[in-house]
Amino acid sequence: MNAGTPQTIAEYLDQLRATLQGRGADPALIQDAHYDAEEHLRGEMHDNPGKSEAEVLAKIVGSYGAPEEVAEIYVDKEVQVQQALRPPPPRPRRTAWGRFFAVGADPRAYAGLFYMLLSLATGIFYFTWTVVGVTLSFGLSLLIFGVLFALLFFGTTRVLALVESRIIETMLGERMPRRPVYTPPNQSFWRRIGDMFTDPRTWSTLLYFVLMLPLGIVYFTIAVTGIALSLSFIFVPLVHVVALGLPNDFSVGINIEGTNIVPSVIAEPLLFVLGIALLFCLLHLARGVGRFQGALAKSLLVRTVG
Repeated sequence: MNAGTPQTIAEYLDQLRATLQGRGADPALIQDAHYDAEEHLRGEMHDNPGKSEAEVLAKIVGSYGAPEEVAEIYVDKEVQVQQALRPPPPRPRRTAWGRFFAVGADPRAYAGLFYMLLSLATGIFYFTWTVVGVTLSFGLSLLIFGVLFALLFFGTTRVLALVESRIIETMLGERMPRRPVYTPPNQSFWRRIGDMFTDPRTWSTLLYFVLMLPLGIVYFTIAVTGIALSLSFIFVPLVHVVALGLPNDFSVGINIEGTNIVPSVIAEPLLFVLGIALLFCLLHLARGVGRFQGALAKSLLVRTVG
């Protein structure tokens, strides 16, 4: 793709974005590349105040690279980084049982389970921060202080979005932005406020933070309940084996209205097997939750630069 030498920074960025999209680049990578390019271009314009954008861009294309060249470098580096970070592929399993138990060797399953446990704390924090911030921002909007508070609040949501992106990418493996959306340093105060209010990602980020509370409650409840049930089913029979010297009524059986319909000699192995199966089911669920949460974060936190 060669659309000719761009004459303005906007044309350069448009060509860069179009080239990355044409090569199937991840939206998060496009946001990072867009940020780096715009920061570099704006810096060059600031260092050459007497030159037009066309003159500066003609110089930059020779040093920084044309949009097509820069896009190719980003895509190639992304492939190398992803290959380096990607865990070794699991050995293919031919049977259903093999595929079922193979999740025990998947690091993403354990990371997803840990994220489910962590999500309650982050969900409470995000929800509280969002509700209090939005309430105070609109409640104080008639005061000068309220405008400053709103600007600070919406600025912190962008920072928190980057923090959540790092958590998502590190724990769940979903490619997320590593840089914010570029904001020109010489932009006026009122223009910054206007851009924040008109940027759809500002509101989608707030929606994500609000959703994290109910999602965090569900994730945490499922994780804790699943871990407690599976481990209790696994270790209760083992405890009985270790504690053979205790009275006979310590044994675990299945009773209905005082009638022992399944003796402990059968019930305990069944509980042990059920606990193992429940634990692996929980790991499968955690891996699925990780994929869902990564897709949700990608759709609500990543800005489609355009």
